[in-house]
Amino acid sequence: MSRVLLIGSGGREHALAWKLAESSCVDEVLCAPGNPGMETIGECIAVDVHDPAAVADLADKVNASLVVVGPEDPLAAGVADPIRARGRAVFGPSKSAARLEGSKSWMKDVLVAAGVPTAKYATFRAGQESAALAYLETLEDLWVVKTDGLAAGKGVVVTESLGEARSAVKRYLSGDAFGEAGRTCVIEEGMTGPELSFFVMCDGTNALPMAWAQDHKRVGDGDIGPNTGGMGAYSPVPFAAEALMDELMERAIHPTLVEMRARDAEFRGVLFCGVMLTAAGPKILEYNVRFGDPECEILMRRMSSDLFVHLLESAQGSLQTPIEFRDDAAVAVCLAADGYPATPIRGHAINGIDAANAIPDVVVFQAGTERVEAELLTNGGRVLVVTATGPTIGAAQAKAYEGVDAISWSGMHYRSDIGAQARMQS
Repeated sequence: MSRVLLIGSGGREHALAWKLAESSCVDEVLCAPGNPGMETIGECIAVDVHDPAAVADLADKVNASLVVVGPEDPLAAGVADPIRARGRAVFGPSKSAARLEGSKSWMKDVLVAAGVPTAKYATFRAGQESAALAYLETLEDLWVVKTDGLAAGKGVVVTESLGEARSAVKRYLSGDAFGEAGRTCVIEEGMTGPELSFFVMCDGTNALPMAWAQDHKRVGDGDIGPNTGGMGAYSPVPFAAEALMDELMERAIHPTLVEMRARDAEFRGVLFCGVMLTAAGPKILEYNVRFGDPECEILMRRMSSDLFVHLLESAQGSLQTPIEFRDDAAVAVCLAADGYPATPIRGHAINGIDAANAIPDVVVFQAGTERVEAELLTNGGRVLVVTATGPTIGAAQAKAYEGVDAISWSGMHYRSDIGAQARMQS
C-alpha cells in the first residue's frame, strides 16, 4: 500500500494532491495541514509544517511511503532532513540545498561558481547602506533589489527609477519592509526580455526537464502594479524552442548540480528556474526549490505520466522514467481577495466553485480558503486558481475565464489577460 503524505495548504499542494490521487501506485493521499479543497481528496491532518521533528513524527505515525514537501518555507526550515535521516523517502531538498531559494546571495554565488549565465550583482547587509546606494549609481536604466531571504514572492523591486531603487534599499536594510529577510539584500543589473519558468526534476546527480510555463507577476492587466506571488500562468510557451531547453540543461542545470554536490548540498527535488531571454542569450534570474505557484497547477493539468513515480525516483536518487506532457495547452487564472497583494481582506463567502468545476476541462484549485460550518470563506490573498485545458492557449484561456465567470465573492479581482503574452511574443 502506497500512502503519500503531502505537506502544505495552498493551490500548488491542492494540484499535487489531485495529480497524485490519479496514480495507480497510490492508495491514499494524506494532506498536512491541507485546505477545504484537499479534503475531497484525502484526510487533512493538523501539523506545524515548520517543525521538522513534528513533520517527521507524523510521517512515521501514518507510515508514509513518500513525503512530498510543497512550500519553500518548510524546506528552508529543514523539514526534509529528519524524514530522510529516518530512512523514509521524501521529495524535496535538504536544508543546505534549499538555500538556493532561502538565500538569494548564496544562490547567486552558486551560479557564478558554476559558470551559469546570470545578471551582475552585489550583496549588502544592514549597516552597508552607503555602499549599497553607491552600487546603484554604477547601474543604468533598470534596477533590481531583492531580499536575501524568503518574502512570499513579494521581496523583489524591479524599477526604472533610481529613486525607487534607493528607497527599496533603505527599507530592506533597515528591516522596515521584510524584517530580517530583507536586512541582507541583493542588487542586480536589470535585464530585459521575455521571462519564463523552466522546471527540472533532479535526483542529486541527474536531471530530467519537465516543461516551460510563463507566469504573470504583476497584479494588473498589462503587467502594471506591484509584484505578487503570481496572478496566472500558461503552458506550453510557443516561443520557447526545444533547443533552448537543451541549452539550459547544458549551461545551467548540470553545472549547478555539480556545484551543489561540491558544496555538500546535493539537490533532490524540483528545480524551478526563472529564465530571462535577453539579447545576449538566456540568463538565470533565480532558482526556487519547489514547484511554482500557479505554474504547478497547469503543469499538473498537462502531465500525462505518473507524478508519484517521478517524485519517488527523485527522492530515491534514481530518476529514469521519462516525464511526459500532453500536447494540450493549460491556462491558470488566480482569483485574489480585495486588498491583495498588500493587505488581503478575509472572511467573504465564496460562491460558484461547483458550477465552475462542472464546466468541461475546468478544474478549480483552492489556495486561500477556510470552511466555517457549512460556508467556504476567503482566507488569504490568492484565494482560488481556476485552470482549464484546450487544444490551443486561446481555447484554454476561454475555458478558464468561463470558469472565472461562474465564481464570485465580495471584492474578488483577477487579471483578464492571462495567456495574452503567448500571442504577443510568438
